[in-house]
Amino acid sequence: MGTAVDTWESLFRAQVAVMRRLVADFPRGMSFNEYDVLFNLTRLPGRQARMRDLNGVVLLSQPSISRLVDRLVARGLLERLPDPTDRRGTVVHVTDEGFRTFRRIAGEHSRSIERTVGAALPEEELAELRRLTDALRAGLGSEPTGQRED
Repeated sequence: MGTAVDTWESLFRAQVAVMRRLVADFPRGMSFNEYDVLFNLTRLPGRQARMRDLNGVVLLSQPSISRLVDRLVARGLLERLPDPTDRRGTVVHVTDEGFRTFRRIAGEHSRSIERTVGAALPEEELAELRRLTDALRAGLGSEPTGQRED
């Protein structure tokens, strides 16, 4: 096999191994997909996005995202608002309670990431891995969404 194929296989298998650990260690009270929606929304200006834009940043199908958003709305973590720029559209906004819940879960999840990823590689290799994955995304023309917190 070629270098690109071998590299992809290595990257993919590492990602699966890390995700399995993180999912197994994920805090109670929220699913990984619910966290992903809140994570992406909290990184956007005003902690909100149009529903159609949310579909572009979350790795779920549109019907799955709609059902997930409905569950988060029912729990008071999100609210649906009319889109001021498009009467047919909907804006999804993280409530104050949703933000507090997200921050609590994010703290626990961050500690899990530190235990899983941080313990596996020294600081300089973590920096190199980030540089390489950022370069890979940039080379594909895929820009990260939202605000990055360095």
